Amino acid sequence: MTSASLVREGGACEIHPAAPVVLTRGGVAAVVIGNAMEFYDFVSYAFFAVYIGKAFFPSSNAYGSLLASVATFGVGFLTRPVGGFVIGAIGDRLGRKPAMMLTIGLITLGTLGLAVTPSYATIGVLAPILIVLARLVQGFALGGEVGPSTALLIEGAPRDKVGLYAAWQLGGQGMAAAFGGVVGVVLSQTLTQAQMQDWGWRVPFLIGLLVLPVAVFIRSKLPETIALQDREQSSGKVFFEIFTTHRKIVILSVFTVLGGTVSTYLGSYMTTYAITTLGLPASTALAATVMVGAATLIGALVGGWLSDRYGRKLIMIAPRALTLVLVYPLFKYLVASPGLGSLLAVTAFLAILTAASGTAGITITPELVPKALRSTVIAVTYALGVAIFGGTTQFMITFLIHETGNPLAPALYVMAASVVTLIAMFMLPNPGREDSV
Repeated sequence: MTSASLVREGGACEIHPAAPVVLTRGGVAAVVIGNAMEFYDFVSYAFFAVYIGKAFFPSSNAYGSLLASVATFGVGFLTRPVGGFVIGAIGDRLGRKPAMMLTIGLITLGTLGLAVTPSYATIGVLAPILIVLARLVQGFALGGEVGPSTALLIEGAPRDKVGLYAAWQLGGQGMAAAFGGVVGVVLSQTLTQAQMQDWGWRVPFLIGLLVLPVAVFIRSKLPETIALQDREQSSGKVFFEIFTTHRKIVILSVFTVLGGTVSTYLGSYMTTYAITTLGLPASTALAATVMVGAATLIGALVGGWLSDRYGRKLIMIAPRALTLVLVYPLFKYLVASPGLGSLLAVTAFLAILTAASGTAGITITPELVPKALRSTVIAVTYALGVAIFGGTTQFMITFLIHETGNPLAPALYVMAASVVTLIAMFMLPNPGREDSV
């Protein structure tokens, strides 16, 4: 590795090469649009889980159908670690841009499968099989998306705005959730329940298919932020370095993802929770999705800005600690006073805390490893954390509410995850310290 590829400052791995490529606003937008559309297609499944469950997983009772649907949502997380390894390594060997072009192509295939697969009533057992395959492709793509796109944002950021640029990773996800929520609200207001169940739930995926080619074109214009001489020439060497020299950072980073992942997928589940547990109408429930998305965007940008000023660890830990303390009373208030106002307030507050902490967390990990490993480390830690904990969140929440009859079960689940995450956050080294190399 050349001296231009890895500059050390105070013992830490410096983000910027000797002659860094600084992303323009258009470059940031290209990353964000592609990233947002990929997550839009992925999370749209969660928003319409009730309808998808009835279409592809018919059951003698609504609970069985919903449980099968959210289990299939979790299937999409099984291939995330594989995508993280494969596409993350492509980002370190061939460049950030080729890896990002691959992910957006794959997400298009997965979305096509969800949009056009006939229901169980039409083609029988083949329908849920095709839906599972589509979810596996989506999961593989998203597992590889976060690594190279986050690395590109960080490497293309001005020296004093690394956290703010990285914030657009989670900010793009917030935009995706908000856009998906708007689509859902419009559909619920204009279509009957029968129309929503028959074909309305497919509309969000069809919209995604229309927008994705635009995202592909814009992303093709991105600059490359890792020079040829800075890239690893062997995937085996990448993995060896990750799981030997940087093993501690990888393990701790996976657990720092835990709390944010559980909170994030609880947020995307709030539509289903509001309908099935709180008994609110679909239009009210989907409005919460818009609020969660907007709050995630705001929280991410504020968290990134604060982390540039006051340090990654403080901004990573403080919002997560507040979540631990406040999530139970907030859910207790929501269950006692279900309605549009309480639902929006609770989901927005928790989303802001989650995004602020998550932005600092997704920035600190790449600052602790060399540039030649950055795409893979980000992709693997994020994909493993999300696959293990995010993929099971909605299933576990649905199961716990049904088995215990306690509508506060989601809050207890978030609290348990937050405790584990806070321990990992405290143990994670500080960028700039000698033990962070």
